[in-house]
Amino acid sequence: MSDNTKIYSEKSTSKLLFKFAVPAIISLLVSELYNMVDTIFVGRVIGGTGIGALTVAFPIQRLMIAVGLMIAVGAYTSVARSLGEKDYDSIKSTIINSVVIIILLMTILPFVIFIFKNSIIKNLGASRNIFPYARDYISIIIFGGLFQCLTVVFCYIMTALGDTKITLKATSLGAILNIIIDYILVIILSFGIKGAAVATLASQIISFIYAYYKFKDIILRFNIKMKLKFNFNIAGSIVAVGFSTFIIEVSDAIVIFILNNVLLIYTGEEAVIIFGIITKISMFLFITVIGISSAMQPIAAYNYGQENYDKVKEVVTKTIKWVTISSVIMWLVNFIFAPNILGIFMRDKELLWDTVRYFRIVISVFPCVGVYFVAIYYYQAMGEAKSSFVLSIYRQIIIFIPVLLIMMPLAKGIMGASLSYPISDLISAVTGIYYINKALRGEEGLITQEL
Repeated sequence: MSDNTKIYSEKSTSKLLFKFAVPAIISLLVSELYNMVDTIFVGRVIGGTGIGALTVAFPIQRLMIAVGLMIAVGAYTSVARSLGEKDYDSIKSTIINSVVIIILLMTILPFVIFIFKNSIIKNLGASRNIFPYARDYISIIIFGGLFQCLTVVFCYIMTALGDTKITLKATSLGAILNIIIDYILVIILSFGIKGAAVATLASQIISFIYAYYKFKDIILRFNIKMKLKFNFNIAGSIVAVGFSTFIIEVSDAIVIFILNNVLLIYTGEEAVIIFGIITKISMFLFITVIGISSAMQPIAAYNYGQENYDKVKEVVTKTIKWVTISSVIMWLVNFIFAPNILGIFMRDKELLWDTVRYFRIVISVFPCVGVYFVAIYYYQAMGEAKSSFVLSIYRQIIIFIPVLLIMMPLAKGIMGASLSYPISDLISAVTGIYYINKALRGEEGLITQEL
């Protein structure tokens, strides 16, 4: 096998964690940047209506990348665990099945979205003014889903096998190209929202070509012969382990869908624009938290496969430490410089200051919620699909949506929506602490079951 796998022998847990965390963070950053960069250019050229259209399109983009991450994370964890066990046949089977699954899913999903796009866009909360822009954008970007998801799957598998730089290279290439092509098509050639969509599609295709070129080494190393058939047991295991990641990602889409419709009922189109910006920026805050937490997965899974349970405990505690530190730093930067950050997207000064006020409320307890994500990814790394699934739907689906529906009429519209976030984050943080303590004490039988 490749010398890349020697990365797991790194003595410093913190150094090892960051070797995996940096590419994971960059990968998540780029996934968010595709819509974010489009929002910046479209917001400056078209204005609030363009921002509203991209806000409506965001759940669809999130759904597609959620499917990719589900398969990528499932394969990532399985490959790392099999590597620790030196079970190379399982690695080969996991690679074949993950690629076949993502091709099937991302061929069917964009086709269904395209056929029903008009009704989907209306149900996502598009007003009459926003609808045509959202339709133009979505009709193009859905065809990039397959390329983006294959890139993610390729990169995650290569990362689990020790090549921690591949994600950095492939995703950075896509991000840089997206900015350049956006500028050319939207600013110079005035192609508007269609130009932004084409820029996203083109950059995703080029990023995929690069990732596939590198992935061919894996195909040769394991003597893989790709066939459009799969083992249901292996496929089921990949989906089960990655499903909580899918829920984390898609729950944002569900929340935005409900939030857009509730805001339209209680306030109006301006509120949708305000929260479109707030949710985009607040999601950036979670990139570091999720990146570090997910970096724990292959390390914990590998050492679990090696039966090195002390190392598993150590990586969990180090992950909590670094997630907390990074959360505090990100929170301070965004809280203090909120007017500057939000001002990138908005020209209307009055609207900007309203957005700043609500944004600061939304992120007010952000440093507390990191431990919740550590709990999700820890249980996922151990292959505990049931516990990781319950945790993954907890914050957004079980807590936030009911709190939102209660707070909106009580706290007058936008303020009610804003207050729903810190309430949900505090409850989720307490739950995350409970689950982590339970695992570290061995009550779940995960770490200490064989000590």
